[in-house]
Amino acid sequence: MRGTRRLPATVEPPPPAGRLREAAPCVAVVGAHILDVLGRPVTEIPPGQRSARLDEIRATAAGTAAGTAVDLARLGLRVRSFGAVGTDLLGDIVVQAMTANGVDARGVVRKSGAQTSATILPIRPDGSRPALHVPGATRLLQLADIDLDAVAGCDALLLGGPDALTGLSAADLATVVTAAKRAGALVAVDVLHPGSPRSLERLAGALALADWFCPNDDQLLELTGRAGQAGLTEAVADVLALGTGGVAVTLGPDGCLVTDQSRRSRPVPALKVPVVDTTGCGDGFNAGFLTGLLAGCEPADAASLGVACGALVATGLGSDAGIESLDQVLEFLRGQQAEVAERIGVLVAALARGAGASVEERWVKEHSA
Repeated sequence: MRGTRRLPATVEPPPPAGRLREAAPCVAVVGAHILDVLGRPVTEIPPGQRSARLDEIRATAAGTAAGTAVDLARLGLRVRSFGAVGTDLLGDIVVQAMTANGVDARGVVRKSGAQTSATILPIRPDGSRPALHVPGATRLLQLADIDLDAVAGCDALLLGGPDALTGLSAADLATVVTAAKRAGALVAVDVLHPGSPRSLERLAGALALADWFCPNDDQLLELTGRAGQAGLTEAVADVLALGTGGVAVTLGPDGCLVTDQSRRSRPVPALKVPVVDTTGCGDGFNAGFLTGLLAGCEPADAASLGVACGALVATGLGSDAGIESLDQVLEFLRGQQAEVAERIGVLVAALARGAGASVEERWVKEHSA
């Protein structure tokens, strides 16, 4: 029988850097924690025992939960992460990478007898890549491993990769979302794999309670069994019919499409960047989108911040590349969408001046006991 142990309570993350540091909303991230090992550029796998020289190899904390957690922390938010890794060196690296970026990883449990979920990613010169993946400990996360009171003490929840959390039932996933919603938190859901309509059935209870679903277009089409551009509109409608508050579907080089419960859709354009690696662009989008929503942005503007974060991630190797701070992201966005960046900047500045003080005070009160 595999055992479970939590990180020691003495492991304290460094404070997040950036404009929101003093009055930052808190985001709970629950889901897939994966170690990515990436190398570039890879044009072919050498035959036999031959080797090839690369320009760069990196290891990063990745997955729909861990990757987004790191990006959120870099944007200056307080982040609590919940997931499962093994008791191996790979798990040590994932936890250390998160903690070094300011993520509170005390909610990450260690599963003995299982290796940490991991992926090898040979990055092609155009930024695309195949993936060689071991599902690992992510599948072993159970409801009893998640501190629901801690989740409820946050201002937002990202349920990241619930399709990969096979140790949680459909009812368990809904329980996690319910804990956050009852406390008044914003809830977003994203998936790790393309999936199938059967996967969507398992996620339906959680999605019915969520404010936003944030898949990419391929994932959304596969989950709903739809096809083509017309199918994308139908796929969005399928999710909204479950009760989800809105769908922000990322479209790769075409930006994002944001649709609310009234079926009103807003296209959000992509931003031009030199592409190095597309790994983790969706995680970057989620981090920017949640940051914008928590700052009070309209969904389309929040999605623009998400698109900017995703674009910056594509400029380097790995899911933690490109994003340095919220100020840096806004400056990048200002260069291509000045009016949008200005609107977001005004709201972020208001939050930093103290509009978020009640958030901080509430968190201190709830966790000082």
